[in-house]
Amino acid sequence: MKKLFVIVLFAVPLMVLAQKKEISQAKSYIKSGKDYDKAEKLMTDLLAQGGENRQNKKIYDLWFKAVMGQYAQANEKIYLKQKFDTAAMYNMLQRMYTIAETLDSLDARPDEKGRVKLEYRDDNAEQLHTLRRNLYYGGTYNMRKMSYQQAFAFFDVYIDAARQPLFAAFDYARTDTMLPHAAYWATVCGYRLKDPAMTLKHSRMARANVGTEHHALQYICDAYHRQNDAQGYEQTLREGFARFPDHPYFFPRLADLYNSRMQSDSVLLLADRALSQFPDKPLFLLAKSVALLHLGRHEECIAVSQDLIARDPKLSEPYLNIATIYLNEALELEKKNEPRLYRQQLGDLYKKARPYMETYRKLAPADKTRWAPALYRIYLNLNLGAQFDEIDRLLKTIDR
Repeated sequence: MKKLFVIVLFAVPLMVLAQKKEISQAKSYIKSGKDYDKAEKLMTDLLAQGGENRQNKKIYDLWFKAVMGQYAQANEKIYLKQKFDTAAMYNMLQRMYTIAETLDSLDARPDEKGRVKLEYRDDNAEQLHTLRRNLYYGGTYNMRKMSYQQAFAFFDVYIDAARQPLFAAFDYARTDTMLPHAAYWATVCGYRLKDPAMTLKHSRMARANVGTEHHALQYICDAYHRQNDAQGYEQTLREGFARFPDHPYFFPRLADLYNSRMQSDSVLLLADRALSQFPDKPLFLLAKSVALLHLGRHEECIAVSQDLIARDPKLSEPYLNIATIYLNEALELEKKNEPRLYRQQLGDLYKKARPYMETYRKLAPADKTRWAPALYRIYLNLNLGAQFDEIDRLLKTIDR
């Protein structure tokens, strides 16, 4: 036991001596203006050992200076129009931010008397402030290469600097007009990666980026949908519709959402709100027609559908809606089980439904599951033998 204790006593000074030696060697490399990469390797090896090394500000300071030296060499190559590794240069800058922020958190810790004496903040913040715009360019560079994971990391560091105490003197949250741009591109990266967490991380700020708000809201909707967050999805759709009522993304999805919940009254309110601003837009008129159909307001539905047909005779859905109304009314009469009493009315309803359903067939030939059974009923009740036989054969092929 005593032997083991002696070994431990000797091991600690040896580790300290090795640390001092490597720190001294790194300082020599940095002072010479050469072998910055070797200096960085010495410091990262020390940090990899863990323990007290991770609390040593000198190690982080030398690491920062080693990477800064490599970054300066890369910039010199640019100035001299020599070949250089663009990606590596941007990665050095990102690394410097990470190192400096870690060092600043250690630097800001109070001493045993509760005093905080910042040794490194001012110099490091000033150096990185002059280079900060290159973080943004590192993001756009990686986006052009479709390296969205790497691009997001650059935008994330750029945005995060606004909340870092290291850069408090620059008040980026108030002074940096590029923050919403960076937030928008970070949101795009998350969307391209189909990563909801990344998409949403800076989404609040992305909403404020002038000119791309509608795109940002679409990506945010997609993220909530992927997370099965019904509340977030609906709220963002509502926000998108409120801000961009004429945009083709928000209204249809919001109407579909309400329809899926059987909330036709909400769809009608939504459509009327949209029509108050865009009274001639077919999309909103069609949504109103469908909502009125589901609410059983037949006369109003027929009126809106006829208006749509007059505006665009090639739009198929209004024909379907009108035919469906007549067929539903016929079905209600049939349920009374008094065919003699309602024979004339039933015949009139099927006659009214026929031209609209036949037109729907012409305009939407692929939608056989809707028009084929409907025409079967119509031809059967109107005693149209040839037409009935043709539909009967068709239905048998569909059943197969």
